[in-house]
Amino acid sequence: MCSIPQAATVPTMYFIGVTTTKSSIMKIFPEWIKILGFPEAKLVGIDLPIHAAPEDYRAVVEFIKNDSLSLGALVTTHKIDIYESAKDLFDELDTYAQMFGELSCISKRNGKLIGHAKDPISSGLALQRFIPKKYWQEQHGEVMLLGAGGSAIAISAYLLNKDNGAEMPQRMIVTDLDHKRLEEIKHILQDVNHTANVDYHLITEHGQTDELLATLPSNSLVINATGLGKDRPGSPISDNAVFPTHSFVWELNYRGELGFLHQAKQQQQSKQLHVEDGWIYFIHGWTQVIAEVFDIPLTDEIMDKIENISNNLR
Repeated sequence: MCSIPQAATVPTMYFIGVTTTKSSIMKIFPEWIKILGFPEAKLVGIDLPIHAAPEDYRAVVEFIKNDSLSLGALVTTHKIDIYESAKDLFDELDTYAQMFGELSCISKRNGKLIGHAKDPISSGLALQRFIPKKYWQEQHGEVMLLGAGGSAIAISAYLLNKDNGAEMPQRMIVTDLDHKRLEEIKHILQDVNHTANVDYHLITEHGQTDELLATLPSNSLVINATGLGKDRPGSPISDNAVFPTHSFVWELNYRGELGFLHQAKQQQQSKQLHVEDGWIYFIHGWTQVIAEVFDIPLTDEIMDKIENISNNLR
């Protein structure tokens, strides 16, 4: 059984994850919240094992729902599990939460408990920071998404949104070790854009991922959305894998052993890669949820201050 926090005595937001004390947010949150006008607010971590028991997820949600000074939460790792285990406890679920079957944000408004999936917004904001405008139209690159979990669903939904018109990848490859997850993302992306060119690959043998990576043309985007290198050791590719030239490589993690990131950096010069870690994604992911939980707007001026403080404290 998970350990439920004591009743909050000041406005409190929760961080539902696996190893929350190791996250940079614990150091950065107090500085952010001063800028946002809630200097007395606290952030409390709730650690749960990966794929915890449904009753543990329900206990956490019920605590937040019933404790008056508990304002909401950010959810990592457990996004799909917490939705499947506790969705009936919410008064409202936003469109993305229902479409993707996951929750990354819990908030309260007018006595109602609301579940949100914020990742399509935060991943889009992060991608806009390093992918040039009209990149897909001009470069005709492809995308390889390693992993088919919550982050992969959000990123692929953003990239393949029909509203993007011609500004989307020529092809997307999605890989995972779990057939069920591949079926879930396939079902979702059919609703997002049924005309998009997406290949789904169940990885069953060592070396398959390397072979698929070798099929990408130059000017592509390769994303590690597996979680490997953060809460679990390893990388989804081997040290023999070769990245496509002039491409973007995005490691969604910003802490941990970061094996995938190091593999990309070893080829950064020879393959002329643009390598990004998960730091800017981390900032946008957290600020989008904090704004929802505390019901405050995020202006460009506020975001500039938050980013400067975050970079200095990193």
